[in-house]
Amino acid sequence: MGEEETVQQNIVHSGIQSKADKSPVTVADYGSQILVSLALMMEVSGPFSLVAEEDSEELRKDGAEEILEEITDLVNETLVDDGSYSMSFSKEGILSAIDNGKSEGGPTGQHWVLDPIDGTKGFVRGDQYAIALALLDEGKVVLGVLACPNLPLSSISNPNGSSSGDRIGALFSATIGCGAEVESLDGSPPQKISVCSIDNPVNASFFESYESAHSMHDLTSSIAEKLGVQAPPVRIDSQAKYGALARGDGAIYLRFPHKGYREKIWDHAAGSIVVTEAGGIVTDAAGNNLDFSQGRFLDLDTGIIATNTQLMPSLLKAVQDAIKEKNHAASLL
Repeated sequence: MGEEETVQQNIVHSGIQSKADKSPVTVADYGSQILVSLALMMEVSGPFSLVAEEDSEELRKDGAEEILEEITDLVNETLVDDGSYSMSFSKEGILSAIDNGKSEGGPTGQHWVLDPIDGTKGFVRGDQYAIALALLDEGKVVLGVLACPNLPLSSISNPNGSSSGDRIGALFSATIGCGAEVESLDGSPPQKISVCSIDNPVNASFFESYESAHSMHDLTSSIAEKLGVQAPPVRIDSQAKYGALARGDGAIYLRFPHKGYREKIWDHAAGSIVVTEAGGIVTDAAGNNLDFSQGRFLDLDTGIIATNTQLMPSLLKAVQDAIKEKNHAASLL
């Protein structure tokens, strides 16, 4: 993950805070997707299907030559440094590697699902982000990996920093039927993880998206009030929330996007299996399991909730009651 860390540091130091002008955070998005795509091509025998966030459309437009050259140089430098390739990639080869991710996924066959940098705004701030990769087999998530370079390895006492002396950088992984694990990014022995066993909602700390655009914080507050939760929410960018939940740092994850937003499968595929294999449950607001078999988007009811088996019944009731009240209030306006 050295490429993303280097680019992130440059962004933080330079004060760039926007992706709209094709800033270096975009270089990292594209670069990460290219490197994962090339790695999969080397490891997977025969053709493979990749559903990923980025495509080359913007890079093929007039005026994108400079950013494309920067991406090409960065990828080639990275490949030379780790000895993966002896030859360099042309700009057209780079564009082609990005477009390996244009698969539509679906209910049949195997499809890799990638978010090359999940939590873009956290990345820009120097806070939490993740590289998220999952494998779909006949529409079901069967494997997931979350690399969280800024997440403390053992616990998240401070979501944007570390506990005293804690190592930074956590790699979560899960295979269906085999449980979930965490290890350091530099390869410490994997440790089995499990969600917390809290059964009293009053003691249930919860995670939500840092950005209000990604989650309706007023609805989250209403749910917490109904449950009697005392602690304020812990707001973290990216699927790092799923990893933290899976190892018991908190008890509940809530995500309620604003009306009209369609969830993408790469935002939840890897994180959801890490939580479920750690003994947790991930559903939509109606209690339905997430369906990753319908292409690049998740069609779901209102939002996403994740917790342990003990808390899910009371959480579902609080969620549904809060949504009804919100909808009723809106109808009176």
